[in-house]
Amino acid sequence: MELTIECQTRPAGSKPNALRRSGLTPAVIYGHNGTESLELAVNTKTAEMLIRSAAVNSSLIDVTIPDLSWNGKALLREVQAHPWKKSLYHLSFFAVGSHASLEVDIPLRLVGEPKGVRLSGGTLDQVLTSLHVRCAPDNIPDTIDIDVSGLDVGDGLHVSELTLPDGVVATGESERIVASVLAGRGGGEGASESD
Repeated sequence: MELTIECQTRPAGSKPNALRRSGLTPAVIYGHNGTESLELAVNTKTAEMLIRSAAVNSSLIDVTIPDLSWNGKALLREVQAHPWKKSLYHLSFFAVGSHASLEVDIPLRLVGEPKGVRLSGGTLDQVLTSLHVRCAPDNIPDTIDIDVSGLDVGDGLHVSELTLPDGVVATGESERIVASVLAGRGGGEGASESD
């Protein structure tokens, strides 16, 4: 699904609370012109609809700023909202060039039933729910599916063992455990049922 948002430049001297009262949410975009940042304002209803579908650090959004005649792809970097009212305070975007690689967090989805769960009553323990990766802006996967059907009791799957989509590289600790199968209650290591 393509995510788009239209922003306007924030009037000089405008106060964030006054913007919010007028139905606008303060925002900022970094990197749209080198290292320069630009203060923006976004229609609050539009911003609320956007963040229902977008995920921080993994959703690429088409950002348009008509009063600057600028548009481009940007990553949603930060959403500030009231803790329980959920009203928006501020959005941050990071503009990405068409050839740049960037680092994003991608949700991990476990697929299949481990044989240690199916045959030995073990329990699947998902340690990592997302993976920090580097990839091109137009190659950001929505999720990374991980087949865990071969895991037995006592087995663990490490980051280094994952099959990632082409052009996607995991960053960080390659020996971190993604998921493992733990022995079930009462089933110790000496579960002597047939192999």
